[in-house]
Amino acid sequence: MDKESAKFILEKNIKDYDIISEKYSEVREKNWQEMEFLFNDYIKQNDNVLDLGCANGRFYEEFINSGANYWGIDSSEKLIEIAKNNHPEANFMVAEAFNLPFESDFFDNIYSIAVLHHIPGSDLRQQFLEESKRVLKDNGYIILTVWDLTEKIKKRKFDFLNWFWERYLEDNDYLLPWYGTKDTYFHRFDLSELINLFQSVGLKIIKKGEILIGKKPYKNFYIVAQKIN
Repeated sequence: MDKESAKFILEKNIKDYDIISEKYSEVREKNWQEMEFLFNDYIKQNDNVLDLGCANGRFYEEFINSGANYWGIDSSEKLIEIAKNNHPEANFMVAEAFNLPFESDFFDNIYSIAVLHHIPGSDLRQQFLEESKRVLKDNGYIILTVWDLTEKIKKRKFDFLNWFWERYLEDNDYLLPWYGTKDTYFHRFDLSELINLFQSVGLKIIKKGEILIGKKPYKNFYIVAQKIN
């Protein structure tokens, strides 16, 4: 994907989340119980932890209860406003994942829950991980999840406008309805693509797999990777 197209899509997704921020926050208030092992198994007391794409701060209490020193960033100003209102004592800020406002080797762990599938273009996705790696300490962990969109894509209804624009996207890129929007960008990952992406930036895969969430349920892929000097 060319840089201008990726930039346009990225900016549109940020605007979409500003628009849906209140509706999103009404539904997504708490952590998913099925994901608790990702917090319990990797956070130690007084670890510096970055919640990368923190949205409304829904995971904040999970981090604090694990003994972490917490920072949360998101590109949506509206979601950060909600996060600050919910947890005024916490370190929330508006920032870009591609230019993090932190020193190198600052964090013990970086978490990115359900964010990377919104990043358009292979170049930006690689930059996302490279910048995360920069601010991560040696032997620190990056814990990341994305949605398995296979079933959602099968059930989507035909929309001519989306079909028209999707001709300009890359393979496995889709514009899908999301909390009232009609054309929010998603990239459909499989686990092998995620693994290859992490390995391309020199991160060591420690653990990987699927997480089934809810009664239906729906699938999330997860990766735990380590920065090895």
